[in-house]
Amino acid sequence: MQEYVFYSESLADTDRLGAALATALPDGAVVALCGTLGAGKTRLVQALAAACGIDRSEVVSPTFVLCHEHTGSRTLFHFDVYRLSGNDEFQRLGPQEYFSAGGITLIEWADKVAASLPDERLEIVIKVIGESSRRFTLRAWGDEMKTALLSIAKQLMGTA
Repeated sequence: MQEYVFYSESLADTDRLGAALATALPDGAVVALCGTLGAGKTRLVQALAAACGIDRSEVVSPTFVLCHEHTGSRTLFHFDVYRLSGNDEFQRLGPQEYFSAGGITLIEWADKVAASLPDERLEIVIKVIGESSRRFTLRAWGDEMKTALLSIAKQLMGTA
């Protein structure tokens, strides 16, 4: 499986997706989050964080500091690259250190720095389809992420 589409009709559905990600993603996973302003990128990170035992109220968009580190049962590195000019500026931040640190790296607005992302990653494109409904399209890049995506899909379909 290389792609899976999940429809969320509520915040509870988004929480289920976050919990599935927390369970299935391997250490060192990089997750590229793409979507318009207000689509739910930070909300999904909060859901994943909560599933890792991190207080979701501590998880805010790191727009002005670029990266927040959160530690629970798993370590999360949460980037927001909205204000960056592109790949060169992102590379100067040293993202490879985070990619290889063993936590889960989540990058909001990742489409702005696509050329800097590792070959092995999970891409999540969020589309608003209603006031409280979203379509999450998850795409796996690399064998390890394909395995994780299959696990995520099974959990969300109730067959795990």
